[in-house]
Amino acid sequence: MAERAFGAPAVSAVELGGGLYNTTYRVELPSRETVVLRVAPEPGRQFRIERELMRNEHVSLPFFAPIARLMPRTLFADWTRDIAGRDYVFQTFLPGIPAPQGLRSYPRPQWTAFYRDLGALARTVHEVRGPAFGPVAGPAFATWSEAVLTYFADTAADLTDAGLDASDIRAVARLAEQRRVVLDEITEPRLLHGDLWTANVLLSPGAPEPLIDGVLDHDRASWGDPAADWSQYAASRPDPVRDAFWAAYGRPADTAQVRWRALVYRARHLGAVRLERHRLGNTDGVAASYLELRAVLDALAA
Repeated sequence: MAERAFGAPAVSAVELGGGLYNTTYRVELPSRETVVLRVAPEPGRQFRIERELMRNEHVSLPFFAPIARLMPRTLFADWTRDIAGRDYVFQTFLPGIPAPQGLRSYPRPQWTAFYRDLGALARTVHEVRGPAFGPVAGPAFATWSEAVLTYFADTAADLTDAGLDASDIRAVARLAEQRRVVLDEITEPRLLHGDLWTANVLLSPGAPEPLIDGVLDHDRASWGDPAADWSQYAASRPDPVRDAFWAAYGRPADTAQVRWRALVYRARHLGAVRLERHRLGNTDGVAASYLELRAVLDALAA
């Protein structure tokens, strides 16, 4: 891979931990700065809702121009799959500290600065407008309800293929279908990062307070309702420190329609989380997802 990209073999490659989907390496090259190699799973191991995420990330890069200064630059991308049977990219190495690790070095009250910056970043991303709904690389949908219902159908099919019960996901999809007019109140596609939270943010080393210095892994980028983004889901858990996210982003309107859509989006995230936990062998987490989704279903049916 290094020879193809840079004309010289790698001096060393060390796998970096923390990623849950791609395999990532810190690679040293002769007479060149340190780079990062990210390798996608084999095509046969990719769920429908995760298919060719690396290509989706690559296509979506231009739309993240407002925060490009915080993101790694892509140096080389190869979709031929003729070396390892997988897609891969080389990117610049960002020297920041992963936020889950870096935040622990600050008193918790100082975390409000971090969450405030995270909220501002999410708002900046969500201000980018798109041409249609769905993954940036496609397929594209004319309405938000089509995109959401297709995602539920693919998630249910993935769960069934994995030998897991998907009846609760299908039940949510039926309820969403019955009230798709509420989903279609969302008429303007906005850019969603898909995974903007602590695990994909780097902190500036030695800063007096936790300062965001890098943003990673937007391979789940899509066009949709900003309220459906992962950051909004993660920030929704009650926490005085996390409230700083909403202080910068702005609280969503408190209407029956907004609350109903939030439940649908929560179910959407829980379906994806269940698949991820299954892939990682987290059986307790898989079981917990059924209890969480049961509560969502009860609230939707109320």
